[in-house]
Amino acid sequence: MKKQTQAIHTQFQRPDAYSSLSMPVYHTAAYEFGDALSMTDAFCGRTDDPDYSRVMNPTVTFFENKVRALTGATDVIALSSGMAAISNALLAVAEAGQKIVTSRHLFGNTYSLITGTLRRFGIEPVLCDLTDLRAVEQAIDDRTCALFLEIITNPQMEVADLRALSRITRSRGVPLMADTTLIPFTCFDARALGIDVEIVSTTKYLSGGATSIGGLVADYGTTPDFGRRMRTEMLFNFGAYMTPHVAYMQTIGLETLDARYRIQAASALRLAERLRELPAVRAVNYVGLPDNPYHDLARQQFGDTAGAMLTIELADRDACFRFIDRLQLVRRATNLFDNKSLAIHPASTIFGNFTEAQRRDMDIKEDLIRLSIGLEDPDDLFDDLKQAVSD
Repeated sequence: MKKQTQAIHTQFQRPDAYSSLSMPVYHTAAYEFGDALSMTDAFCGRTDDPDYSRVMNPTVTFFENKVRALTGATDVIALSSGMAAISNALLAVAEAGQKIVTSRHLFGNTYSLITGTLRRFGIEPVLCDLTDLRAVEQAIDDRTCALFLEIITNPQMEVADLRALSRITRSRGVPLMADTTLIPFTCFDARALGIDVEIVSTTKYLSGGATSIGGLVADYGTTPDFGRRMRTEMLFNFGAYMTPHVAYMQTIGLETLDARYRIQAASALRLAERLRELPAVRAVNYVGLPDNPYHDLARQQFGDTAGAMLTIELADRDACFRFIDRLQLVRRATNLFDNKSLAIHPASTIFGNFTEAQRRDMDIKEDLIRLSIGLEDPDDLFDDLKQAVSD
């Protein structure tokens, strides 16, 4: 079956007592067993019977199974947020004294996690240009436990060569871990690109209308011991498993993901082209534009769509604030890939608590606006953006 069909038709783990077409929401903490042996087998992982909803719940398992079918992953674990997915995945591979090789171009909290929080636990960040393969080769040594990156960086919109990076990491026995949130996993094959562990914020495209917070870790079975640690250590000891109601809402979102995404990506491209016509817009950054420096590589890796996030550069910070204040249709809010279009000034919000020097080091520009394109008519969106930049 094609992925859009798979997203809708996934078998339940067990037949529903009432033949429900949608997986019911199992709002329960615990489960009764018929005898001591079946209880023992469940708790020790010898059966797939749920034992406690902090580590397994039928509604969440169904959601995980849907994603596993769509990605071809060996295992998929649903967590309480995108940051929970990133932190749990990194902690599953890292130990004190080891290093994580990554980029300066990361989402603000991811950057803080790797360069701040994990450093306090003795895990050293190594920041380098991941588009420079020689620099990557030099950065990886026998203490490196992972190479982590975003497939399109937020908000710099940089794209690294995943296959080339994978050749380097595989030769060194280091997992390539990628946050793939900016392009839906229904549109490309992470495993074929050499990604060992795929991490997704399901809050974004997948939830459908920004209804809920969640994250996924997809394990492609190429990192020894990773899957066991995630299931028997991270879930048990950190307690960040997705809740059943969120899994229910995101399962519904997954069924319409492809249809929504196609509209959003097409609108983003159309707006990127038209925004270039406005004199007040000094630059438009969108990898779907043919003259974007990452356009060809992005198409090779992710197919014929380039996501629903773009950035524009205005005269200065004051111009950005005036633009934000004048918006009438586009919402002033964080998040990405809601059904509603959103605008934010990253330097003063997402990266507002970093120093000016840190922002400069991460290429966070004061004159940059990030736009997340929703499901509105692109002509209406353009009219609003146009009036907001007009003097």
